[in-house]
Amino acid sequence: MTTHDLCLAWNWEHDASFVDLLETACRGRARSLLQITPANLERTLGDLVAGRDGARAFLDRASEADPRFLPLVDWARNRALLSINPYEDARRAWDKVAMHEALFAVLRTPYTLVIPPFSEQPSLEPLDLAPLGARFSIKPAHGGGGDGVILEARTLDQVLAARRQYPQDKYLLQQSVRPVAAGRRPAWFRVIHSAGEIYPCWWDIRTHVYTPVTAAEESHYNLLKLRDTMKTIARVCGLGLFSTEIGLADDGLVVVDYVNDPIDLRLQSRSPEGVPDDIARFIAESLANLAASVRI
Repeated sequence: MTTHDLCLAWNWEHDASFVDLLETACRGRARSLLQITPANLERTLGDLVAGRDGARAFLDRASEADPRFLPLVDWARNRALLSINPYEDARRAWDKVAMHEALFAVLRTPYTLVIPPFSEQPSLEPLDLAPLGARFSIKPAHGGGGDGVILEARTLDQVLAARRQYPQDKYLLQQSVRPVAAGRRPAWFRVIHSAGEIYPCWWDIRTHVYTPVTAAEESHYNLLKLRDTMKTIARVCGLGLFSTEIGLADDGLVVVDYVNDPIDLRLQSRSPEGVPDDIARFIAESLANLAASVRI
């Protein structure tokens, strides 16, 4: 039997450049990477189930979008592999309501109202929107990439219309966070957690462009608490690779977009909205280091 150090399931063509970085990082540590894609899923899964192949660690970046990968997830679970983003934890993290309920008691989150799915309760009880402020966000509990999200909502009519878009889903009505200025830019961040390593970035909410936070900026603007916040979120959500949006308001950090998984790992050199190339490389190296540490 051939036992690979890391098994990666992926199905998004834009992951290819990151996978190249991960392959390089594994090879540099004399570790093997088993890539499973739609093209080889059936054959490779057969080899794994039959015991002709094996793995020590597993990262799933495919099953959320393609249920054909779920038997692979089951195989990894049954073999008790080190799962970097365990499927049960990932499913819970995909639910923004579940993450809000888990995090608001231990971290500062925006004032939030949760409303039931339209399919279960077409007519809402009277809502007091006043605590949300003049403008607020409307977010379906599931989905990524901003699908269904309204960032500058003002009226109940917008709420009623939005919940019909995904009638089976709960919705969060979330108070808008007004970040303080840090120099010439708003103190808004997207922070990536990968295998215990934390990579804070400035995040432009208009362009979605990352800019790494330097060590000098962390010190000058007192941003070290971003790292403590991410460690807390990692403990709560149970995932090894995810990102979070955090704003710095007048009275401290506010966790706004709780857990993003799977994260977009396009490289910034290829797409302006991608992860800075150096950080993508660091993420690949952290995952390779984690795989190298596994003993079976």
